[in-house]
Amino acid sequence: MSYGQQPGGPQDGRYGQQPGGPQNPQGPQYPAGFTPPQPMSPEDQRLWATLTHVGGIFFSLVVPIIAYLVLRDRGQFIKEHTRQALNFHITMAIAYVVAWLLCLVVIGFVLLPIIGVVVIVFAILAAVAANRGDLYRYPLTIEFVKQ
Repeated sequence: MSYGQQPGGPQDGRYGQQPGGPQNPQGPQYPAGFTPPQPMSPEDQRLWATLTHVGGIFFSLVVPIIAYLVLRDRGQFIKEHTRQALNFHITMAIAYVVAWLLCLVVIGFVLLPIIGVVVIVFAILAAVAANRGDLYRYPLTIEFVKQ
């Protein structure tokens, strides 16, 4: 290699290749100093899944979005629970908006507390299932985030 040439240039056949390509079958290469996400233990996955469901009661979409983006690569159990929580809270946010609009014709005032109770009850059921180590699918949920 001469002065000014970068390692991995055209002379070694990797120029323009994507990580994990034909010359690198073992998978993606990460930059120096970067460590890929490590899988969580089953106990940690259960804890974070439980906290995601409970956090959705108090902070609506914020906790499930952050949990999904940060924890989805840490294990299949946590990925499924955060995805379910995110889909449920997106659906409930849409229901809240519709109920607020229906307040103009009075029926929204009846729907708002019903939606609030539905969120609390189903999130608690999901948190209990996550704490036991079971998968939980929220009813009444539109699947926005697919697997």
